[in-house]
Amino acid sequence: MPERDLAPHPTHRLSTRRTTVLAVAGLALALVAACAGPPPGQQPVLSVEPGDTEGVIAARGLTPDDVYAAVKTYTPTGQKDDYVLFASGGHSGQVLVIGVPSMRLLKVIAVFTPEPWQGWGYSDETRAVLAGGDVHGKSIPWADTHHPALSETGGEYDGQFLFINDKAQARVAVIDLRDFETKQILNNPISTSDHGGTFVTPDSEWVIEGGQYAAPLGTRWASLDEYEAEYRGMVTFWKFDREAGRIDPDRSFALELPPYWQDLCDAGKLVSEGWIFCNSFNTEMATGGIEDGRPPFEAGASQRDMDYLHIIDLVKATELAAAGRTTEIEGFPVIGLDTAVEEGVLHFLPEPKSPHGVDVTPDGGQLVISGKLDPHVTVFGFEKIRTAIEEGNFSGTDGYGVPIIDFDAALVKQVEVGLGPLHTQFDNQGYAYTSLFLDSAVARWSLGNGPTPWSLVQKIPVHYNVGHIVAAEGDTVSPDGGYLVALNKWSIDRFLTVGPLHPQNFQLLDISGTGESMRLLYDMPIGLGEPHYVQMIEAAKLHPWEIYPEIGWDPGLQAKREGAPENGDERIERRGDTVEVWMTTIRSHFTPERVEVKKGDHVIWHITNIDTAKDATHGFALPGYNYNLSLEPGETTTLEFEADTSGVFSYYCSEFCSALHLEMTGYFLVEG
Repeated sequence: MPERDLAPHPTHRLSTRRTTVLAVAGLALALVAACAGPPPGQQPVLSVEPGDTEGVIAARGLTPDDVYAAVKTYTPTGQKDDYVLFASGGHSGQVLVIGVPSMRLLKVIAVFTPEPWQGWGYSDETRAVLAGGDVHGKSIPWADTHHPALSETGGEYDGQFLFINDKAQARVAVIDLRDFETKQILNNPISTSDHGGTFVTPDSEWVIEGGQYAAPLGTRWASLDEYEAEYRGMVTFWKFDREAGRIDPDRSFALELPPYWQDLCDAGKLVSEGWIFCNSFNTEMATGGIEDGRPPFEAGASQRDMDYLHIIDLVKATELAAAGRTTEIEGFPVIGLDTAVEEGVLHFLPEPKSPHGVDVTPDGGQLVISGKLDPHVTVFGFEKIRTAIEEGNFSGTDGYGVPIIDFDAALVKQVEVGLGPLHTQFDNQGYAYTSLFLDSAVARWSLGNGPTPWSLVQKIPVHYNVGHIVAAEGDTVSPDGGYLVALNKWSIDRFLTVGPLHPQNFQLLDISGTGESMRLLYDMPIGLGEPHYVQMIEAAKLHPWEIYPEIGWDPGLQAKREGAPENGDERIERRGDTVEVWMTTIRSHFTPERVEVKKGDHVIWHITNIDTAKDATHGFALPGYNYNLSLEPGETTTLEFEADTSGVFSYYCSEFCSALHLEMTGYFLVEG
């Protein structure tokens, strides 16, 4: 047996944990049955003696289901979670890291938006990363992050990298999961918005960024009266260099699409690897104009019964790009729509109108489509699609000459699941799970190879207006099952009121059983942005550093920086009007403690945290000059600025690090 088969699969660990949980839950349920007391609310919990479990259960009026949920999610101090969620941070522009089943927020990864605690955007290095996302030369310090994507190897999460898009400015970012820090931000030069990003191919060779609202490519101006002729959609294929840990723009390209509004995308896997699938809506090409008496967008873009699923042959597209069959738009190579049609790169397939989800099944053989205005999930077969293309089984073309595959030729099944279906995830038991926005529920239904083929099994209410959902590794080639999280847009009565702006609500569901056994376990308020999408990875697949590998480590290079300050090498040197500082930090001391310059001097200031103890982070706050750094153990960084303001400035450690933390300070004196 191969060595990798000897390691327990996460479902085995879940089974062990489940046995323990059920045993403890059984004891707790016995306590519920045994306890007697006044109705809930009549006995303050604080009046219960410590250790009186029965009294707490009675005082709080807990049901057996409540106790089961509490025991299932409780994570004692020092114990760690089985899974990790990477959630988009919405308008915060960041990424949230959350443990499962505890639902504890572990970190906010700074991406598109400055974040003072981590010093993100307050050091020269991080400002340079943020500048990669400048739009037309302008700094854009906010974002609307939507769809995080974990890097994959063979269709499995490998825990190495994370990608995230910014819908508002059509930007993508790369996060290195060795230190959970953003390394690269790129601005798409041909588009002003995206939504179908980021998604990766099974070996992370390509990062997919689908568009959203049609516009003239290259962000040029054109009248809406010229919409059909001048406006276009797009999908961009960013080439990822895993060894460098960066996207390579010089090996990336885009595909011009008709001016429909592209939405979510997914990459084929296993039998469908090499193909890309993207939803679209507004195939009506509505242009709004309610102020002029025209139909509003929500009506104009929802008239037809069908929109188009975009089916893209990525292998052919990459061959065309490599052969130079592209046009340069703002210096970026784009395969033209006519070329895509002529070479058979692009086909359409009718899908129920206003779709918002396209999800490839774990075996890669089927595509699940959800139209927001259709109560069914529609399942297409990949082999049926490929056969229809090969045999020319088309029902016609659209107005731009794109062949339209016959709907019935590709259809496998439609399953009625409820109102407002959006997104689908999968488990290891043959079940699929679809979020129902209008029903405020999650539907469990059986795939063709599931326990009760092609049937709705259960609907469980969630609170409220669910958007995306995620199951444990639920969009890989081998989902784990066990847990599912619903990302609910409204919370209303779930939490204490904190003003008119309510938090979002992440609800954890237990999907470990079969049939109608789904249970709601936990509510987690998210008071940061409006998260959209999440991926859930087995925690054991992540191997982040606890300290940087060497003293003088540069996180931007992910290598030791030559000439970084080290212990005993601290100094200040003046060369004309340039002052260069080599500083170290260690509990509870800066060396040097005094830096004296003259107004107008050019200052180059290198700082290394020479502590090697875990969690021995030091801050460096320099008031008056807008610097606030977070230096993890071993990290080095450099500041470069003009001493343009005279005065006395106390720099200090902004991260509480020791009993003498307040004494960890120094003076920056600018004479002039």
